[in-house]
Amino acid sequence: MSILLKWLITAAAILITAYLLPGVSISGLWAALWLAVFLGIINIVIKPILIIFTLPINILTLGLFTFVINGLLILLASSIIKGFEVSGFFTALGFSIVLSAISYVLNSLFKQK
Repeated sequence: MSILLKWLITAAAILITAYLLPGVSISGLWAALWLAVFLGIINIVIKPILIIFTLPINILTLGLFTFVINGLLILLASSIIKGFEVSGFFTALGFSIVLSAISYVLNSLFKQK
């Protein structure tokens, strides 16, 4: 699957998730595209470092602390990306979970054979 298609699928998943969840607002397609780029970058650069630093907590919680890390990264993205607002931590946590599910479904639908 090409990078452009993955980028568009992620942006569409962001728009759908923002529409479904109260407390999340996104100003339009451009904000969703920038958010998709930013989330991709922080998932590649920052998330592995956070997972290594929080490995003992992650082991104790059987990996559930990863959801907390995802929520914190969504809050970071909302503070940096203009046009994307999240009302609080639990909303960001829900956003990350729903975004993962919708991205999975959309990637399955548009999977190239």
